[in-house]
Amino acid sequence: MAQQMRVKARKESVFNERFGVFAECLLTGVWIAVASLGVVTYPAAFAAGAGHLRRRIAHEAGGIKEFAADFRAALRGGWLVGLAGWAALAAVWLDVQAARAGLPGGPLVGAVGLLALLAAAVAGMRAAATWTPGAAWRALLAAAVRRTLLDPAGSFLIVGGVVVVVLSGWLIAPLAVPVLGAVAAAAVAVEERYRNR
Repeated sequence: MAQQMRVKARKESVFNERFGVFAECLLTGVWIAVASLGVVTYPAAFAAGAGHLRRRIAHEAGGIKEFAADFRAALRGGWLVGLAGWAALAAVWLDVQAARAGLPGGPLVGAVGLLALLAAAVAGMRAAATWTPGAAWRALLAAAVRRTLLDPAGSFLIVGGVVVVVLSGWLIAPLAVPVLGAVAAAAVAVEERYRNR
């Protein structure tokens, strides 16, 4: 009788678990896009999205309330990172304009500026992927720059995710919004891979 009353815990199939993570990535992309509407809030939004995906993968409870709490906490120093990102973009835009104007050495300066901007964006995403409440953005960015340089394969995977977002937005603009969550998931996976090496 006792054996009949024992209930087996149902395991989620591998397909259901992976599809659930994929669906959560798409939803997280929408949350990241909405939270990034403040122009300088994109690092905090990405950090909150990455935190949400880490909780989902660890099978911890979490939803929009936890995302919002993480976003508010990450925004404390994250808005300065967002402002610095826009300043870097403006500097690279000026470099590219100098290259197009035909100034001596302009093409080299433009190419170096674009590569530096790409490396800074990857380091920013890697820093946001490891953010936790109470973490200092400066320390996260310094460590992320080291990981970006020491782990070129992981950095290339993040660049590939960004390329997917850009191409998705170019082909079907609304698709770029949910795919942002896939980039956050890629950054989380790259950081987890680096940590377990």
